Amino acid sequence: MSVHEKIKFVRLAKGWTQEYLAEKLDMSVNGYGDLERGKNDIKLSKLEQLSELFGVELSELFDKKETNVFNNFGSVQTNQQNWCNIHQSLDYLQLKSEFEKSQLLNSEKNKEIALLKRIIELMEKKNEVTT
Repeated sequence: MSVHEKIKFVRLAKGWTQEYLAEKLDMSVNGYGDLERGKNDIKLSKLEQLSELFGVELSELFDKKETNVFNNFGSVQTNQQNWCNIHQSLDYLQLKSEFEKSQLLNSEKNKEIALLKRIIELMEKKNEVTT
């Protein structure tokens, strides 16, 4: 797991938003998002701040071994057997977010359909009166 993937994982596990961490790190939300996506290198000073906020040792953010990921991070005890669970958790959170977005879009679409039906009804009534 790369540094930016670990940062995203811990943020999601803590239930924090990118906006929250961007504010804590005195960064723009877009700048912080780029760090999580691995688009920009992370300065050591930011990594130190993150390790303090997350409550983990700085070295844990650099550890690339799959057998030892955030042993000090609350109840997240990761080893080879449950390595998949971390990725499944990230996938679940991403899917949940996408599902919520699609529900919101469907809700807005349904409102628009109802409004259009009402407009059609009114136009039909207007046509009946004029004929």
